[in-house]
Amino acid sequence: MPATEKTVDLIVIGGGVNGVGIAMDAAGRGLNVMLCESHDLASATSSSSSKLIHGGLRYLEQYEFCLVKKALAERELLLNNAPHIMWPLRFRLPHQPHLRPGWMLRIGLFLYDNLAKRERLPGSQSIRFNAAGPLVNDITRGFEYSDGWVDDARLVVLCAMAAKQHGAEIKPRTRCIKAERQNGFWQVTLQHSDTAHLEHYRSRALVNAAGPWASSLFDEVIALPAPKRLRLVKGSHIIVPRIHDEPEAYILQNSDQRIVFVIPYEQHFSLIGTTDVDYEGDPSVVKISDAEIDYLCQVVNEHFKHKISAKDLVWSYAGVRPLLDDEAHPNQSSATSQPAAQAPLQGQAQKATRDYSFSLDTPDGEAPLLSVFGGKLTTYRLLAEAATDAIHAFFPSNKPAWTKNATLPGGNFSDHQALSATLINQYPWLTEAMVARFVRSYGTLCHHFLHDCTDVADLGTDFGGDLRQKEVDYLMDFEWAHTADDILWRRSKLGLVLTTEQQDHLQQYMQTKQ
Repeated sequence: MPATEKTVDLIVIGGGVNGVGIAMDAAGRGLNVMLCESHDLASATSSSSSKLIHGGLRYLEQYEFCLVKKALAERELLLNNAPHIMWPLRFRLPHQPHLRPGWMLRIGLFLYDNLAKRERLPGSQSIRFNAAGPLVNDITRGFEYSDGWVDDARLVVLCAMAAKQHGAEIKPRTRCIKAERQNGFWQVTLQHSDTAHLEHYRSRALVNAAGPWASSLFDEVIALPAPKRLRLVKGSHIIVPRIHDEPEAYILQNSDQRIVFVIPYEQHFSLIGTTDVDYEGDPSVVKISDAEIDYLCQVVNEHFKHKISAKDLVWSYAGVRPLLDDEAHPNQSSATSQPAAQAPLQGQAQKATRDYSFSLDTPDGEAPLLSVFGGKLTTYRLLAEAATDAIHAFFPSNKPAWTKNATLPGGNFSDHQALSATLINQYPWLTEAMVARFVRSYGTLCHHFLHDCTDVADLGTDFGGDLRQKEVDYLMDFEWAHTADDILWRRSKLGLVLTTEQQDHLQQYMQTKQ
C-alpha cells in the first residue's frame, strides 16, 4: 500500500452533471466522497446542451411517456432549487400542417401539460401569427407551451460546490489511470493532467460516471468487460446575432421529423440547435460540420424572415451525448455502423432513448462498482438519487435521500427582481448589466467578491465585458477555474464578447496567479 494512500467511502469518476450530482447526493448522506475529472468540470457533454430544463415534447412521439413524466416533474423541482441559473421560458411552435396535423400537436401538448404536476408554469394554448411578426407570412397559426432554461455548465459547478460543502473532495484535471479491486477495496491511481503527479486512493465503492467514456473506461482503466455499450450521438449548435426581438423561444418542425430550437441567448444572440449525428472517435475533439451548419441555417430560413448563413456565426459548439443503444429497436444502426461524415440526420440517431440505466457489479466480498449509462440534463438529480440509493446497502449508516428540495449554492432568494433590488441597495455603483449578470450567474454567491467593495474600481482590472479581477479571483479560488476558457465558456459565456486580446490578457493574469 502506498505511503500516501487515502481511504474514502466513494470515488466518482467523471465531472459532468451526473458525476457531480452523485457526489453531491452521496456526500450529503454522510459518505466520504472524492470526485475526479480529467479536464475541467462540465468540459464535455454537460456544457454542450441546448440549455433547457424540459420534459422533451418530441419524445412523446417515441412513446417515452415515463421519461417525459419524470423529466416534467424534475423540471418543477429544479426551477425552485436553482432560481439564479434556471428560469421559465415560453416556447412557440409554428404549425406546419404537412408535417404534423393540428390534432396530434394538441394531444401532445395536452399530455405535456398533464403528465406531471405543474405549479409554476402556464399551460399550452393556440396562437396566431401576423405579418408584423418574425415568421414568414405563410405561417399563420401555432401553439405556445412552457419549459425552462438552464445555464448547464454552471449547474455542474454549483453541484460540485454543494458536494464540497458536504465534505466531498473535488479534483478537476485529475485523470483516473487505474482502478482495480484488492482486499475488499478499490485501489485507484490518479494522475494530475498538468503535472503528471500521481495520487493513490483506496475506496469502498466506485462510480463510473464518465459520460461518453463510460464504456471505454472499462478497456482503459478498470480492465473488466463493459456491461453496456453506448451509442455516441453528436449534437451541434450555432450562435448568431439575435434574429428576433421577442422573449419567447421557437421550436421548429422539419420534414425529417426532427425539431430545431431557436432560443434567446445572452441578451444579444440566438442559440440554434440541435442536430443528431451518430459519432465515432474521441468525444473530446468533436466539432460541428459544415453540413450541420447548413442544415440548421436552412431550417431557420424556412421559418423566419431574417435569413442567416454560415457567415453570421458568432460561435458554435458540439457535444457527444452518451445514449443507450436501445436493443428494443433493432432497425436502429449503432454508432459503430455508420461513418461520422454522413449527413446530419441519417441513422435515425434522434430515436435513441434519452433515458438512463445503471449497471451494479457486486462480486461476493468485493467492493461494488456502479456504472451510469445514458441520461439527460433535466433528470440528473433523479439519476443521482437513484444511483446513491443503489449503493445504499453497502453503507447501512447512510442518511436518507435529501436533494429533492435542496437549494443549490447561491439560490437562497425568492426571485430575480428581489435579489436585483438587494444588490442595487447594497452596491449602488453596480451597473444594470452587472447586476443582471451577477443575479443569473451567481445568485447570492456574488457577495463573495462584492462584499468589501465601495465602488467599481475596488473590483480591480476590467478584462472586458465587466469581468473584473475580484470576480476572476473568486472563480479561481472557489469554482475551480484554471484557464481563461474555464471562465469565458463555462463559468460564464463572456467569450462571446471579449476580443482575442482581452482573452489573452485574462489568461496571462490567471497564469501569474497560479
